[in-house]
Amino acid sequence: MKRKELIKWLVLNNCILEREGNKHSIYYNSTSNKSASVPRHSEINTFTARGICKDLEIPVIEIK
Repeated sequence: MKRKELIKWLVLNNCILEREGNKHSIYYNSTSNKSASVPRHSEINTFTARGICKDLEIPVIEIK
């Protein structure tokens, strides 16, 4: 899946960009008090995207 799609899903579920690292962006979910790193690749593996959603305790994104 595209990174832009995942970022859009995170923002729709109340996650905010906490900070930028060298190879990852750190997103924070204020409702669950959890954070997760999102790699800066143009394509993100389906399992990685699902894991990020589970780490942030938001609904898992539906892959088309």
